[in-house]
Amino acid sequence: MSGFALVIVLTAALLHASWNALVKAASDRAVVLAAVSSMHALLGLALVLFAPLPARESWPYIAVSTVVHYGYYVFLFHSYRLGDLSQVYPISRGLAPVLVAIGAYLLIGETLPPAGWAGLVAISAGIGFLALQRGAVHADPRAVTTAATTGILIASYSVIDGIGVRVSQAPFGYMGWLFLLELPVTLFVLWGRRADPHNFDWRTFRIGMIGGAFAVTAYGLVIYAKTIAPLGAVSAVRESSVIIAALIGLLLFGERPWLGRLVSAAIVAGGVVTLAFAA
Repeated sequence: MSGFALVIVLTAALLHASWNALVKAASDRAVVLAAVSSMHALLGLALVLFAPLPARESWPYIAVSTVVHYGYYVFLFHSYRLGDLSQVYPISRGLAPVLVAIGAYLLIGETLPPAGWAGLVAISAGIGFLALQRGAVHADPRAVTTAATTGILIASYSVIDGIGVRVSQAPFGYMGWLFLLELPVTLFVLWGRRADPHNFDWRTFRIGMIGGAFAVTAYGLVIYAKTIAPLGAVSAVRESSVIIAALIGLLLFGERPWLGRLVSAAIVAGGVVTLAFAA
């Protein structure tokens, strides 16, 4: 990865960790997801109005990615419902980098040098070590299953968007339509609350909108990075957000234990450095 690509993806990781920390204590996760998807749709509308139309070859990727994203929201919601966030979140994010690298190799023949694979494995191992510390072994098997399925969906849309944005000839146009088509997620949640409007927590929604601004910026940066760096490397560095979130919990919220988090962070940092300098 070039230094420019590395900075872009690390910024995305920081934003992703920040919005997860922001909504961690949300009382209504469906409302949070509605807010996040609404921010995607708002930015998507702005991009659609001003960015060039993506090439015809990219539209099948936009369509399939949209459907996969809908599935991602469903399984993410049920992962949170069945298990603790600190247990299932590292599982879903830790699976993605290796799956993305394998998918990129099988579909478009994109591979990494040996040092790149070593860095990628180190990042996934560091995230996996964090998941074990935070109780993944003792989590409800249904929560682990839904979290693993979420990870597969993350890897799927990561590869789809990585290929789609490259053939689009208009990265911002591709992002615009992809983001705009998340609007049905917001509408679905609002429709589900229509019988009892008072059961909609607008304060949580506003917090979710802030998180959504972070989330859509983060994924926009990641999609752009996929045009200039290998998909597996981008996915691996992006998922370092899990470690950043753990460190935020350690420093800002006083979460413990601290030693294991620092060990995980060191493993992931070593993997990021190895990826960045892999020739």
